[in-house]
Amino acid sequence: MQPTSQDQLISDYGDGPNRLKAAIAGLSETDLDTALSPNSWTIREIVHHVADGDDIWKAFIKQAIGNPGSAFTLEWYWQIPQADWARLWRYEKRAIGPSLALFHASRDHIVQLLKHTPGVWEKSLRIRWTDGEEQDVSVQWVVEMQTRHIDGHVDDIGRIREAHGI
Repeated sequence: MQPTSQDQLISDYGDGPNRLKAAIAGLSETDLDTALSPNSWTIREIVHHVADGDDIWKAFIKQAIGNPGSAFTLEWYWQIPQADWARLWRYEKRAIGPSLALFHASRDHIVQLLKHTPGVWEKSLRIRWTDGEEQDVSVQWVVEMQTRHIDGHVDDIGRIREAHGI
């Protein structure tokens, strides 16, 4: 995805919840527990993962607006694999409604901030990646990354639906 403008990027980012809802439209509770393979995530788990990841990166954007240049850490999250978080946060057992509502509300909230914060795209925080490298990461980079993230998982759901005819 190559947004042509900041307005287009904001629009694409803000539309993420609608693209996710469209991807799961018409699925039953049983369908939500379908995966591409026995070792991959179910549609239900993907929905929770998207909402939780978006919630984490929402904190980055808000911190960058309020305290640009400071350090942002995900060490607490990176200490264990994502599959363990999915298990600990009980992705496989939870209804998706609250996660969808959180995802939608979070995106609406951040879209407002993006539209009304002067110089928001250049605001950045310092992140130490899992390999120890430190990097200044901009709000624009996070918004682009999160937009690609949802698109990738919408594609995953499409592949699951196609493979299982649901």
